[in-house]
Amino acid sequence: MSTTTQPLVALADDLWPTDPSEVPSDPLGQVVLASHLLGANRAVANIGGGNTSAKGTATDHTGREVRAMWVKGSGSDLATMTEANFTGLKLDDLLPLMDRPEMVDEEMVAYVGRSMLDPAMPRGSIETLLHAFIPADHVHHTHPDGINVIAGAKNGEALIQECFGDRAIWVPYIRPGFTLAKQIGEAVRDNPGAELVVLGKHGLVVWGDTAEDTYRRTISIINEGAAFMNEKAGGAVRFGGVAPEASALDAAGRQAVLDVVLPSLRGAVSSERSKVLLVDQSAPAIEFVTSVRAPELVTVGAACPDHLVHTKMLPMFVPFDPTSEDAEVLKARVVERAAAYREQYAAYHAANAENPDVRMPGTEAGAVPISDPDPRVVLIQHVGLVGVAPTPKGASLSRDLYHRAIEVMAGADAVDEFVSLTADESFAVEYWPLELYKLSLAPAPGELQGKVAFVTGAGGGIGRAISAELAAAGAVIAGFDLDADGATEAVGPLGVGIGGDVTSEESVANAYREAVRKFGGVDILVSNAGIASSSAIEDTTLEEWERNHRILGTGYFLVSKEAFRIMREQGTGGSIVFISSKNSLVAGKNASAYSSAKAAELHLARCLAEEGGADGIRVNTVNPDAVLRGSKIWQGNWREERAANYGLDPAELEEHYRQRNTLKVLILPEDIAASTLHFASEARSGKSTGNILNVDGGVPAAYTR
Repeated sequence: MSTTTQPLVALADDLWPTDPSEVPSDPLGQVVLASHLLGANRAVANIGGGNTSAKGTATDHTGREVRAMWVKGSGSDLATMTEANFTGLKLDDLLPLMDRPEMVDEEMVAYVGRSMLDPAMPRGSIETLLHAFIPADHVHHTHPDGINVIAGAKNGEALIQECFGDRAIWVPYIRPGFTLAKQIGEAVRDNPGAELVVLGKHGLVVWGDTAEDTYRRTISIINEGAAFMNEKAGGAVRFGGVAPEASALDAAGRQAVLDVVLPSLRGAVSSERSKVLLVDQSAPAIEFVTSVRAPELVTVGAACPDHLVHTKMLPMFVPFDPTSEDAEVLKARVVERAAAYREQYAAYHAANAENPDVRMPGTEAGAVPISDPDPRVVLIQHVGLVGVAPTPKGASLSRDLYHRAIEVMAGADAVDEFVSLTADESFAVEYWPLELYKLSLAPAPGELQGKVAFVTGAGGGIGRAISAELAAAGAVIAGFDLDADGATEAVGPLGVGIGGDVTSEESVANAYREAVRKFGGVDILVSNAGIASSSAIEDTTLEEWERNHRILGTGYFLVSKEAFRIMREQGTGGSIVFISSKNSLVAGKNASAYSSAKAAELHLARCLAEEGGADGIRVNTVNPDAVLRGSKIWQGNWREERAANYGLDPAELEEHYRQRNTLKVLILPEDIAASTLHFASEARSGKSTGNILNVDGGVPAAYTR
């Protein structure tokens, strides 16, 4: 295995447009452009991290022209933000604060809020005053790999001096806020020849007269630092090279291990909330987890304060020796390690909970509640990296930010010694109300957030409605259907569509394997795949009989069997919902094959409810009747056959079904979806199993009580 997948520290490209017509003429438009270019390279600006500003003139609410500053709004991302994501502030209100000796966070936030040009604008960045106090029209603050490899080195200050000389100002680590802003503002004013500020264990600040100058100087300085560290390393191998035992696993071997371990891992890191797993076996991730130095480096801490809310101070590292251990050993170990991680995190919280820097105003010492104690990043030695979060986006963010840590560790470790924030410094950022404010801007979580739903027959009308309903409640969907394209379309951009046949044991196993690889496991099974046929008993062929029972009986058995295996490995319970039929309870004239298969399906659900109870696996049934709109089973001969059974024209069938039920209503796919959500949701039906919910408008013969 090669350890030269990339340079020790990668250089950044200058993306500023060569065509002047592509550059806006106003300061705000220019800083939006610069922000996008900085955010386009995550080795320059982390997702959600960094901040930019521009100064100029604006008209206030009275019509007066005032000196103004536009600064990135809290919670936005440089790569995607628009002018609406910037906060406009009256600069003359902010500059007098330079004379203040100190200012607590709450007072600073309130003061800045009263200085806004428009109170409807977003809250300004935590580092608003840093931008105000630097006497330049444009300021860019980033957390680039090329500088953080030095800022995160034990002798970072000396290395910065060696690289940049008097052009650079070094500021030892201090949490963002008024004190840091004042230190930087005074240092820049006292050193007119300085070109950059490096914040220890944190990042880079660069300023200039125009957005173009500031952006290009930022890129140039990053590359200067990267080139310096590359030369300083003298060709050193990243992370000490590959550990000898790593050769026991190739890519296929690593995947085979993950296939065994992922459900247990997912259950182990979902102690308080369900999580989605995002597996990363990219070259940089594998390079790190197979390296000699990884076991030591993972114990140091985060590579940047901005990472902490999304990665925590430390990842969960799981040792694994593929030369002497197998996947079953590893499966047990991830459970043990997750429990140990929670204990260590609780101890970290207890030791720092009285930190006055993180308490909200008016709360007492020790009143800072502990957050989710499970890891956000898991590193399995010689196997891969796993991002962990309640949503795919969150898991991706944890994964991506740890990639930045990998690159910072590579450079700092090769040249010097990688260092990080202390435990109390980390806690002061992770639990800082101003940092947590960014998270509060996210939409409220849905009731199924973190849940993975496996929906069969996802490409049909009912399957699509169910997938949409569960996704709207926060679940991610693995859609399984003979029509793979239809399933993919049904599950949406965050889901995975899988083609296959519910009657094939191999196809079902492969489908679940794909769902586990995508999300880590399965919490909800909606067994919905179906067909229908109608004929008198003497006209019912053996093929018709067996096809009904194969799909509606064997198919439901196979998908349930695999769901049980995964749910039991996760150890977090689960919900199985069978979409059956009114015919499972009511004798269907000229539909013996279909009705008897549906009856078997219903009783299978009752049997499974008994089997799953001890493991918290609930099994319930939704019984629709006459869902004509959007349902694939009505697109064949079933409509004509059922209409003939009642002596009707096929066009009259829908009205016939409406008139025959007690409520005189039509049953739609969305009605079945809403009932499925009821059983899928632990909040709604966590103490219900073995139950039937008829969605038929009221068919007296189907009343179960």
